[in-house]
Amino acid sequence: MTPTDIPAPSIAYGPLWPMIAVFLAAAIGVLVEAFVPARRRRPVHLVVALAGLTGGLVAVALVARNHHHPTLIAERAVAVDGPTLFIQGTLLLLGIAAVLLLGERSLDSTGGTFVAAAAVVPGSRGERQLTASSTMQTEVFPLAMFALGGMLLFPASNNLLLMFVALEILSLPLYLLAGLARRRRLLSQEAAVKYFLLGAFSSAFFLYGIAMLYGYAGSVDLGAIFTATGTVGSNDTLLYLGIALLSVGLLFKIGAAPFQNWTPDVYQGSPTPVTALMASGTKVAAFGALLRVFYVAFGPVRWDWRPLMWGVAILTMGVGAVLAITQTDVKRMLAYSSIAHAGFILTGVVALNRSGLSGSLFYLLAYGFSTLGAFAIVTLVRDADGEATHLSQWRGLGRRSPALAGIFALFLLAFAGIPLTSGFTSKFAVFSAAISSGATGLVVVGLIASAVAAFFYVRVIVLMFFEAPAPDGPTIAVPSVLTYGAIALAFAVTVVLGVIPGPLFTLADKAALFVR
Repeated sequence: MTPTDIPAPSIAYGPLWPMIAVFLAAAIGVLVEAFVPARRRRPVHLVVALAGLTGGLVAVALVARNHHHPTLIAERAVAVDGPTLFIQGTLLLLGIAAVLLLGERSLDSTGGTFVAAAAVVPGSRGERQLTASSTMQTEVFPLAMFALGGMLLFPASNNLLLMFVALEILSLPLYLLAGLARRRRLLSQEAAVKYFLLGAFSSAFFLYGIAMLYGYAGSVDLGAIFTATGTVGSNDTLLYLGIALLSVGLLFKIGAAPFQNWTPDVYQGSPTPVTALMASGTKVAAFGALLRVFYVAFGPVRWDWRPLMWGVAILTMGVGAVLAITQTDVKRMLAYSSIAHAGFILTGVVALNRSGLSGSLFYLLAYGFSTLGAFAIVTLVRDADGEATHLSQWRGLGRRSPALAGIFALFLLAFAGIPLTSGFTSKFAVFSAAISSGATGLVVVGLIASAVAAFFYVRVIVLMFFEAPAPDGPTIAVPSVLTYGAIALAFAVTVVLGVIPGPLFTLADKAALFVR
């Protein structure tokens, strides 16, 4: 056979445009970094990044309108179905908010966060303005866009090798972004190194899992693995080893116990807007990939892996809720909160039914925006040394800035699952799906963990509104319209999904169908 006899693969580029737009914006960002003068890069990067993300969001809407039937494209490597489009739309909206947050300040502050261009400091005779470094690390934009491109590809991959490539594309830029805080390099670089080493270790498990599953099924296509699991053979050991090793890589990315140890250190040491992108976008993308793998490839052996996932969900909820109580740093507290929420979402995965899938999709969107909004507010609470993240520094914040403290309290109440917030609706969705599948015991554990978690959320609210502020307490940075936009978007989503969740529930239910 000559090379000309090998047929070229057929690729339908239309459904790939949401990812193409983001990767194209990332590539243009590299050229901007190379050729545009330093003083003009920031606005150009903002326009390019927002144009790419907006274009990707429009492309998702067009693909959803024109492709009514789920399909596999690019030689069955990429799935275009409801969960893919729903998660990609969620990631693009989160990406827009994250870019707005990244675009306001320099990655040059103590505590691994941005230095405000100006901050309001209350004084006995009025208020004065503090100015800080305006140096902009514009390389954050192409790095963030490459990470977002990988996040879009990760849950859409119907081929395990492509999924591994997507995992690396989203991870490598985040390793770099985590270490870009200049004034407190030790903490930031420690976070980057820890994230890189543990991430590489988990990627190795993921790759070994792919090898085991290929040995079992003779293919890395999720549909082919599903077909192979329908027949019991002598090499089932390869299947179970593959599931276990692949699960390690996926559970690491979502921050589930016992693979959660990196989460609080990395969240604390990374620049806070980077943490916001990491805590929201990465978790959404990783859960999308986990749902696809377990629902599409491993459905026939659900009774073998479902008990293990029960144990992981219970351990994750317990570790996240209990250890969060002991934290005195706001970012570490939010990190352990994210671990607990990973356990809550896993109850939807365990449900293994359509309502579990739709509930998980709803939960991911609601949680992503609440988390991004919470970290956006953390960037605004500052003292003379930079960002004020110790809980004692948040005492009396409600008297200094009632609006900011009130919005942060709303996000905390959403995390706690209080009615009329998106968190309550999300938990109701995944818990009811788990009960319908017979996982009532898991839901009981989830309710107990939610009650424990509510304690440390309410503790922060009491600290902000019912205790007197210290005379030398932190100041509130004056945000630009970009940060206002990110917080306003997160606030609106949290309120709307708590008050009128019906339209999104309907959309998530329609999207809850994987193609195989």
